[in-house]
Amino acid sequence: MASSKASIFSFLPLYNLLSAFAWGYVLYQVVFLYPKIGQPSFFIATKDLVTYVQCGAIVEVLNSLFGIVRAPVVTTAAQVASRLLVVIGIFQYVPEADNAHNIFYITLLSAWCVAEIVRYTFYFFNLVAVAPTPLVILRYSMFYVLYPLGVGSELFIVYSALPLAEAKYGSFYKYMLIAGMLGYIPGFPVLFSHMVAQRKKVMKSLSGEKRKSS
Repeated sequence: MASSKASIFSFLPLYNLLSAFAWGYVLYQVVFLYPKIGQPSFFIATKDLVTYVQCGAIVEVLNSLFGIVRAPVVTTAAQVASRLLVVIGIFQYVPEADNAHNIFYITLLSAWCVAEIVRYTFYFFNLVAVAPTPLVILRYSMFYVLYPLGVGSELFIVYSALPLAEAKYGSFYKYMLIAGMLGYIPGFPVLFSHMVAQRKKVMKSLSGEKRKSS
């Protein structure tokens, strides 16, 4: 997101704040609703909510495309598309798949929710003020756990749904899902290594600021 400071009520800060609250609401469902009703009832009750919230990230692709933010279009689109593959390609088109009713749905939502709450909150503070140091540390540290957990859950859910996807829509749909999975091979290492490099820069900057203040 852009680094210049903006009013809380301008578009980008509001978008990030609302996105953080939306993912917070999904996390609330995971923590409080899932233990009460279990699976598959929890999946049935929340799959549309998760789809709507995730589709909101299409705004980020448009922001990048029209130069509202400086994020690269290709990278942003690839990240959003990988999740749309899951929420639309599986949750909406193959909701009967057993993988959507098991623990991997919970690990997926947990990873997505925590990562997005931290990310959008970080962007919000960077746009309107300065992100608190604990939030910066979370933003550039939690990916070590959340990225592998989220990606692993995504891949397992899609892979497990392939037989049913082929039975419902034919081989073309199955191979389309496989093609989406293959996109993780170059995409995940690039994204993960980028975050590692960014973390080194940020941690070095924080250490410098701490030495100056002392």
